[in-house]
Amino acid sequence: MATVFTNKGKEITTGRIKGVGSGAGATEPAYVAWGTGSLPAASSNTLPGETGTRVLGTSTQQTTSTTNDTYQVVGTITAPGNLTISNAGLFDAATVGNLYMAGDFTGVVLTTGESIQFTMKVQYS
Repeated sequence: MATVFTNKGKEITTGRIKGVGSGAGATEPAYVAWGTGSLPAASSNTLPGETGTRVLGTSTQQTTSTTNDTYQVVGTITAPGNLTISNAGLFDAATVGNLYMAGDFTGVVLTTGESIQFTMKVQYS
């Protein structure tokens, strides 16, 4: 089980700080997706085995070590069929877009209609 803050994620972060008007950084990475593959490399802009529809999560600032040092997105995805989900990620668009961060975990077996609520966190330290 690991997480990766992608190269595009870093670009999105600096772009949003800088106030970039288009491209990576223009849109908040709040779309939650899931997949059936292994954790992507930091240089990847795709979620391995991504399947289903991305959902717009609810984003907040959280305090982990210092005030508002953590970006958090919570989103729930429902299985359209029988799946074994083993990763999740945050994107800056409902389709295509840039992968901000991703994490993998032991596969979770789902049947049609079952769901997983993901809490995605990136702490700046």
